[in-house]
Amino acid sequence: MTGSRATATAMEQAVNPTVESGRRVLRVEVEGLEALARTLGTPFCAAVDVLERLRGRVVVTGMGKSGHVARKIAATLASMGTPALFVHPAEASHGDLGMVVEGDVLLALSNSGETPELADLVAFAKRFGIPIIAMTASGRSALAKAAEVALLLPAAAEACPMGLAPTTSTTMMMALGDALSVALLERKGFSRDDFHVLHPGGKLGRRLLKVADLMHGGDELPLVDAGMPMADALIVMTAKSFGCIGIVDDAGMLLGVVTDGDLRRNMSPDLLGRRAGDIMTGSPKTIRPDALASEAVLLMNARAITNLFVVRDGVAVGILHIHDCLRAGVV
Repeated sequence: MTGSRATATAMEQAVNPTVESGRRVLRVEVEGLEALARTLGTPFCAAVDVLERLRGRVVVTGMGKSGHVARKIAATLASMGTPALFVHPAEASHGDLGMVVEGDVLLALSNSGETPELADLVAFAKRFGIPIIAMTASGRSALAKAAEVALLLPAAAEACPMGLAPTTSTTMMMALGDALSVALLERKGFSRDDFHVLHPGGKLGRRLLKVADLMHGGDELPLVDAGMPMADALIVMTAKSFGCIGIVDDAGMLLGVVTDGDLRRNMSPDLLGRRAGDIMTGSPKTIRPDALASEAVLLMNARAITNLFVVRDGVAVGILHIHDCLRAGVV
């Protein structure tokens, strides 16, 4: 190894102080999360119980960095089927208390539990019998004492070298909000279908599209009975523009398909006089209408085909083309 290469290797192996600073922050915050996980118990279950009985919305509030975390928790709850909104505690004292109504639950975040801006919201909730769930590091604080359920953050060092800027504490709050949201989702049996209703746009919405959302049905279906002469079957095949036809019995059960490939393999002078059932490929690949569209794409790619007939209990109810999936952004 030359001297220059050895020097470069040594420099690469040297500790980069910036990287070490980042790693230290992550290790400190991981330790906080591990401590939080160990402390979860009866109060956490009680908080989920309160949220499950919810008749209104979860009003999430906090000041400063806790307020930013509160906004995210409200958004996460709402995306998982629990109505939620963020109310700024200072704005609440100037009219926004009207956003909090009977049937709501107040989820209040404050590391110290003594945030003065929360006082009016907490007093309002107590006056009108609105349950309070506190998220705080102090069980002796005014907020914890006012709450029906207090979720206490364990003692953990802030990642800030001065121990002042909210870092580990806000990370624990964020994670605890996620834990509440997911536990509540599982308790309520929130499904993929429910999730899709609330996430129709963006990449996530496209991932949750089902075959039934994209398939062609009704008069668009290229279906013929097994006894139809190929001369007539080809007219149907051309008119429907899918490059294939499905062969069905009197009950609509899909028996097979005829594709361009089948036509080439059976090309002969008497092709037009033969019956569709004679040249069809039996037991074709199909898919359910409630399957994810992404499953259909995977199947079509694996089988090197461009169409899938959609069947319910063996009956042809639709057809899906790979282009339908691509246009919808399903990949």
